[in-house]
Amino acid sequence: MENGKLFHIILISFSLIIIATPCAHGWGYEGHTAVCRIAQARLSKAAAAVVKKLLPAYANGNLGALCPWADTVKFRYPWSRPLHFINTPDHLCSYSYARDCIDKSGEKGFCLAGAINNYTNELLDYNKKKQQYNLTESLLFASHFMGDIHQPLHVGFTSDKGGNTINVKWFKRTTELHHVWDTDIIKKAQGKGANATDMNGFSQWRNQVKGWVFCTLGCTNSYATESITAACQWAYKGVQSGSTLADTNIVADKYFNTRLPVVELRLAQAGVRLASALNQIFT
Repeated sequence: MENGKLFHIILISFSLIIIATPCAHGWGYEGHTAVCRIAQARLSKAAAAVVKKLLPAYANGNLGALCPWADTVKFRYPWSRPLHFINTPDHLCSYSYARDCIDKSGEKGFCLAGAINNYTNELLDYNKKKQQYNLTESLLFASHFMGDIHQPLHVGFTSDKGGNTINVKWFKRTTELHHVWDTDIIKKAQGKGANATDMNGFSQWRNQVKGWVFCTLGCTNSYATESITAACQWAYKGVQSGSTLADTNIVADKYFNTRLPVVELRLAQAGVRLASALNQIFT
């Protein structure tokens, strides 16, 4: 697949979801679906066949349709809730697996990065005669978490829970900074029409795609480091509780205009890297 088509898929993914989904779940839903559609389009024939086989029949072979699944089972699997994020020390703007990937009881590896490592390792069981895991769930968790680790505020500061306790003004309502990155930036882009998500910046990524895949499995520490760096440089920068991030004036639009390319870049990287991991596992 040509690299240029990757960015066209992002645009198509957003527009199709708006049409096909009566109750959209914002960036969380749309972003995860886009990541998996990007990934599925880049799978090898062998990997694509395995993914289709692992998906339940009602998905009709569409990984994107079930990519948000992990968000819908938090009540059924309450143990999975801490696996969607990584808390890092306030304002250090750094990530350490040994320091940060640990739960409240002290169990190591119990965080978003550890979850990706765990579920991609489970998928390696596919070719074994005896499979000890539910590989459908392993696939869905791994795919979803690959999207999560590329959302900057899913690797955020401990005290504000990744921006969830920072209240900001977004046009006529008050919301959380985390919600702005999960939902509001993309919804504003959709409101501006297709050109808003087409972004001329896509073309400059074409020469970068190969560089995004610097390894296939076990790369989660690098992805998490990218996210906390982006969180400090873009999500948190210039923001405090009560900040106005978007209004009807041009000045407030600056936050949206400068952050949208970051959101789209991270979605594209997540899709490319998910495809690379699945190709490595199943090919």
